[in-house]
Amino acid sequence: MQNVYLAPETDEDDLYSGYNDYNPTYDTEELENDTAFQQAVRTSHGRRPLITAKIPTTAVTRPIATGYGSKTSLASSMGRPMTGAVQDGVARPMTAVRAAGFTRAALRGSAFDPLGQSRGPAPPLEAKPEDSPEEKIKQLEREVNELVEESCIANSCGDLKLALERAKDAGRKERVLVRQREQVTTPENINLDLTYSVLFNLASQYSANEMYTEALNTYQVIVKNKMFSNAGILKVNMGNIYLKQRNYSKAIKFYRMALDQVPSVHKDMRIKIMQNIGITFIQAGQYSDAINSFEHIMSMAPNLKAGYNLTICYFAVGDREKMKKAFQKLLAVPLEIDEDDKYISPSDDPYTNLVTEAIKNDHLRQMERERKAMAEKYIKAAAKLIAPVIDTSFALGYDWCVEVVKASQYVELADDLEINKAMTYLRQRDFNQAVETLKMLEKKDSRVKSSAATNLSALYFLENELAQASSYADLAVNSDRYSPAALTNKGNTVFASGDYEKAAEFYKEALRNDSSCTEALYNMGLTYKKLNRLDEALDCFLKLHAILRNSAQVLYQIANIYELMEDPNQAIEWLTQMISIVPTDAKALSKLGELYDGVGDKAQAFQYYYESYRYFPSNIEVIEWLGAYYIDTQLYEKAIPYFERASLIQPTQVKWQLMVASCFRRSGNYQKALDTYKDIHRKFPENVECLRFLVRFCTDIGLKEAQEYATKLKRLEKMKERREQRIKSGRDGGGGSRGRREGSAGSDSGQNCSASSKSERLSAKLRALPGTNDPYESSSNKEIDASYVDPLGPQVERPKTAARKRSEEDDFADEELGGDLLPE
Repeated sequence: MQNVYLAPETDEDDLYSGYNDYNPTYDTEELENDTAFQQAVRTSHGRRPLITAKIPTTAVTRPIATGYGSKTSLASSMGRPMTGAVQDGVARPMTAVRAAGFTRAALRGSAFDPLGQSRGPAPPLEAKPEDSPEEKIKQLEREVNELVEESCIANSCGDLKLALERAKDAGRKERVLVRQREQVTTPENINLDLTYSVLFNLASQYSANEMYTEALNTYQVIVKNKMFSNAGILKVNMGNIYLKQRNYSKAIKFYRMALDQVPSVHKDMRIKIMQNIGITFIQAGQYSDAINSFEHIMSMAPNLKAGYNLTICYFAVGDREKMKKAFQKLLAVPLEIDEDDKYISPSDDPYTNLVTEAIKNDHLRQMERERKAMAEKYIKAAAKLIAPVIDTSFALGYDWCVEVVKASQYVELADDLEINKAMTYLRQRDFNQAVETLKMLEKKDSRVKSSAATNLSALYFLENELAQASSYADLAVNSDRYSPAALTNKGNTVFASGDYEKAAEFYKEALRNDSSCTEALYNMGLTYKKLNRLDEALDCFLKLHAILRNSAQVLYQIANIYELMEDPNQAIEWLTQMISIVPTDAKALSKLGELYDGVGDKAQAFQYYYESYRYFPSNIEVIEWLGAYYIDTQLYEKAIPYFERASLIQPTQVKWQLMVASCFRRSGNYQKALDTYKDIHRKFPENVECLRFLVRFCTDIGLKEAQEYATKLKRLEKMKERREQRIKSGRDGGGGSRGRREGSAGSDSGQNCSASSKSERLSAKLRALPGTNDPYESSSNKEIDASYVDPLGPQVERPKTAARKRSEEDDFADEELGGDLLPE
C-alpha cells in the first residue's frame, strides 16, 4: 500500500484548466528579436544535449489501482514519446517533411541544422570545355549567320561591294563548318538551311554587283542539289539574269522551267512568271507569243500591267479591233480601292472625326493613291498610243477613247484625255486646234478649268500675247487658287510687264502651296537677279541645286551670279561642274575661257577656248581670241587658219583678210602677203589701209603697179576728206563719221559690230597688231592684250543653259504645259 496515494478531497482535477494560458515560448512574432534564438540558429551555441536511450515519458506513469504492488506499467499508460526521441536506435523526425534537415537513418546525437549551413555553399556548375568540337561548331555557325546578316544589311544600305565581301566570307566559313561537322557527326546532321541561305545570299550579291556569270554558277549549285527542297523556283532569278544579258531564249527557257515546278495552287506566283515570259517575248520582238501570255493572264487574273502590255502588243502588230478590245479590258480591271466617302466624317462625333483624320493619310491610303495614279498613267498612255491609229484621224481616235473612258469607272479621266488631245495638237504644231480644245474645257469643273486655263496662258505667253496670257492666268488662279502652275504663269505675265516685286509675290505663293515647284523657285531666282538682290537669288538657286543635282541650267545661273558678284573663282568652280554634265556645250566652254583669261591664266583660257572652237567652229568671238592669242605668242602661221575661217564667216568684213595678210608678212612670206593684199584690193577697192600696204610693197620691190596704187590712194584720201567735211557740216555735234571708220582694218569691222563696247575694245587691241598702220618693214613686237570680251555686250538676261538655245521668255516661263499629263 506504500505505492497507493489518495487524492485529497479538496483538490479536484479540472480537465480544462490551463487551456487559455499563453506560453511566451510559442510567440513566433518575436523570434526575430530574440537574440538567443537567432544565435542558436546561426551557430551551434544552442545545440541540444545528447539524448540517451532511455525512453522518456511525457507524464508520470500511474500505478495500476490494484492490490498488487506490481511496478509494470501498461503500454497504453506509458504516454507519447517526446518529439525527436530515439526508439530502437533510430531517431524519429520532428515532422513529416524530409526537407527539414533530418534523415531517417540519422545518427544519434546529430546536430540540429535545418538550413544546411554547416555544409557550406553549393559547388559551381560544371562548365563545358570551350575546346570541345561541338562548341566550336556552334560558334562557327553563329559567325556564319552574323556574316550573312551583315551582307544583307550592307546591300540594303547600297554598299554592294561590302555586301559581296561579307557573302564570300560567309561562304568560306560555311565550307569549313561543313568539313568539321562531317568529322564529328554523320552527314545527315549537316545544317542544310544554313548552307542554302549562304549560297542564295552569295548568288544575290553577285547579281547585284552585275557579276552574272558567278551568280549563275552559284544558282546552279543550289538548283542541282536534290537535298534543297523547292530550289527550282530560283530558276526565275536565273531567267532574270539572262534577260538582263539580253539572252531572251534562255530567259524564256528558265522561266518555263520554273513555271513547271510551281504548283497550280500558287496562282499568284504562276501569274507573275507568265508576266515575265510575256515581257521577254516583247523585248525579243515575238509579239504573237507575248499576246498569248498576256491573254492568258487577263483571263485568269487581270491586272493593270498585263492589260497595258497587251494593248502595246496589239499596237505593235497593227490590229485595230484587238487594240480597242485590249483597251476596254484595261479599263475593266478592278482597282480594289475603297470609295473616298470613307474618309469623310459623317457626324460631329469627336472620336469618329479623330479616326477619320488618322486614316486619311495612313500607309493604306497612300498605297491606294499610288495604285490609282498608276492606273491613270497606264490608261492615259494607252489612249495616247492607240488614238492616232484606231480610226481614220487622230481626233476621232481620241474621241472614241474619251467615250469609252466615260462609260468606265475612270470617268474623271475623260477631261484629262481631252487635255492630252490638246497637247498632241501642240506637238503637231496645230496651235489653233489646241486652243479650241482647251477652250472647250473652260465650262468644266474647277480643276479641269484651271488646268485648261493654265495651258492657254502658257500658250499665249509663248506667242508673246501678254494680254491674253494674263487673262487666262487670272482665270486659272480664280478657278484654283492653290494651283502652283497657275500662280507661276500669273507671275510670268507680271514679270513680262516689268513688275518684278509683284511677280516675286506670286512665285512665293506658288512655293507655299507646293514647295517642290521647281519652276516657281527658278523664276523667283531670276526675279531677284533682275532686282539686283544677288544674295537672295543665289539662295534660291542653291536650294534648287539641292533638288535638281544635275541641272545644267541651275549650275549656269549660280556661276553667273558669282560672276556678277565679282567672285570669278567660285564662278569657275560652278561652271566646271556644269561642264561635267554637258561637256560639249561650246558656250559654257568659251565662258570658262573668258573667266580664266580674266584671272590671268592664259593656258587654261586657251584650253577651254580651243575646246569651244572644236565643238562650235563658227563662233566669231572664239576665233578672234584664238587668232589674237597666237599672234601674241608670235606663232603667226597658226593664227592664219583662224582668220581665214573668220573671213569665210564674215566675207564682207575686210578686217579678217587684212589680218591674214599681216600674218603672212610677219612670218616672212612676202609674196603670199602681196598676193593677199592684191586680192583684198580687188574685193575692196576703196579700202585705204590695203592701198597703203600695196604702195609700200610695190615701191620696195620695184613693181610698176606702185604708181597706179599711189594714184588711187591719193584719190581715196581726197574723197575721204571731202566726205568728212560734208558729214561734219551736215550733222550736229557728236557721233562718229562713217568715213572715219573706214580708215583702218580694225575700224572696217565696225560696220556690223560697232554698237557693242566689247567689239570696240577688241578691235582696239587688234589695231595694235602688225598690219594696221605700220609699214611692212616694221617688226615691232607689241604686247597684245588678247582678253576675250563678249561682242554682244552685257546681256540683260542669260539663257537657262548654254546647251539649249532658248529665248529670254523661256528663262522665266519654264512652265510645263498640262501638269497633269504623262511625260513623253
